[in-house]
Amino acid sequence: MRQLFSPLALLAAVPVAAALTALVRGAAGGPFWLLLIGLTTSALALAFLGGVAESRQGGRAAELRARGPRAYAPALVNSVRAVHKETGTTVFDPGDPKSVFAFDLTVVPEGRPPYRVEVHHPLDLQNLLHRTSAVVEYDPRQPWRVVVPNNPPGEWLARAQRLDPEAVRAAGGPLRAWPAGFQILAMAVVESGLLCWWLLG
Repeated sequence: MRQLFSPLALLAAVPVAAALTALVRGAAGGPFWLLLIGLTTSALALAFLGGVAESRQGGRAAELRARGPRAYAPALVNSVRAVHKETGTTVFDPGDPKSVFAFDLTVVPEGRPPYRVEVHHPLDLQNLLHRTSAVVEYDPRQPWRVVVPNNPPGEWLARAQRLDPEAVRAAGGPLRAWPAGFQILAMAVVESGLLCWWLLG
């Protein structure tokens, strides 16, 4: 919940909340121009948030907590691409200092269904550009916290090499974390509801 109600999400949700409020106010008997503005800006905001979510297939991994629990797990490498480290857009020069590698992985932890996650790192760890499997380190309590260690234990490398890609893809499930853009949308709905209640109440 702290991630959902972060100050950044509260601030970023303000323009989206204003667009939704204009839409509701215009639809509830307000001026026609307010309805038009609300429709246009809400559509643009939802298209932007949808684009953010689509560009983060499976969800972006978070860093491991300093004192949190950790465990190893094998993972299937779905793809590796170079992206801009701030915007997440694909870049065509992996040597660009502003680029990082985006590892699209399906993590196969013990005792729970596989899930997909994207890990960013400036280096091609474990030579994943040329491999179909990897070893990750993750937080069992917060499984969206995933990193790719540089030198994982040999026994885990052997487990990763024995992965059946088809079986992993068939059993794979979504990442158990907030989808990209969800925080902003959720906070915008809450803020818009409060504004509508104040304006119409």
